[in-house]
Amino acid sequence: MMDYTIIGCGDIGKRVARELLNQGHKVQATAHDAEGAAELLALGLTPIVANFDCRDDLPLLLLQRQRVYYFMPPQGGGSIDARMANFCRMLNADNCPQRIVYISTSGVYGDCGGDLVTEETPINPQTSRAKRRASAESQLCDQAKELGFDLIILRVTGIYGPGRLPLAQLHKGHQVLRPEDSPVTNRIHSLDLVRICLIAMERGEAGDIFNVCDGQHSSMSEYFTAVADLYDLPRPQQLTWDEAQQIMNPLTLSFLQESRRMTNRHMLEKLGIRLLYPTLEEGLAICRQGDQAQAIVSKSTDE
Repeated sequence: MMDYTIIGCGDIGKRVARELLNQGHKVQATAHDAEGAAELLALGLTPIVANFDCRDDLPLLLLQRQRVYYFMPPQGGGSIDARMANFCRMLNADNCPQRIVYISTSGVYGDCGGDLVTEETPINPQTSRAKRRASAESQLCDQAKELGFDLIILRVTGIYGPGRLPLAQLHKGHQVLRPEDSPVTNRIHSLDLVRICLIAMERGEAGDIFNVCDGQHSSMSEYFTAVADLYDLPRPQQLTWDEAQQIMNPLTLSFLQESRRMTNRHMLEKLGIRLLYPTLEEGLAICRQGDQAQAIVSKSTDE
């Protein structure tokens, strides 16, 4: 069986790992500390404690001919992904993976207004967090070109799903922009994202980039309102843009200053994927079933 490594094994990483283990594969995964490593061990993974913020203390990961999922987000601050730089320092001719699937973000495109965003759209990262993601993509591309491994990049939109809904924010009275002021955005259900990661590893080709979204265009305001209705919570208060600038924190505002209308056509056609949850309505309906929905993934990853 093929050996796999998962760098940054959070929610999506754990779900991907479960599927690989169910298929009989050996999987090693990184954890930030001993507590996280114990959790990975309990899942049946081979844990490696690796703090990618500390170059000197970072253990060498044996990656030769491995299939690698890189799910770790960049560190906070700066425009360069230093964690990715530390990872890339491990790679050489004697420690070269077979292929890497990297989860990036649609944020690398920046503000695209009403234009339809395809994989051919030039990247134009405008926030520091998007610049860090663009940095990570660039570093991996350079390594793939030098060492010859396959690199598949997934530019992922907002992730939602079981355990990933803004319930805490709604309980705290989170406010949203009124519909006429709210920019266009896209999402992907976490269970569909797991399937896409697995299929991209199998069917993707060197140099492939995929926009990962459900294809439905809406707004963050519509999303929060739909979640509130699902859980019988009060709908969030709606603000004008001028009101939001006076009340909302800079991080929240930065998300609301960019509008992107993503297309997933290339992903659907090249990878042959049929989404389980192509609309927000369908995706939210399964969320209350929690991890029981994970069984659906296993039955549909071999489409």
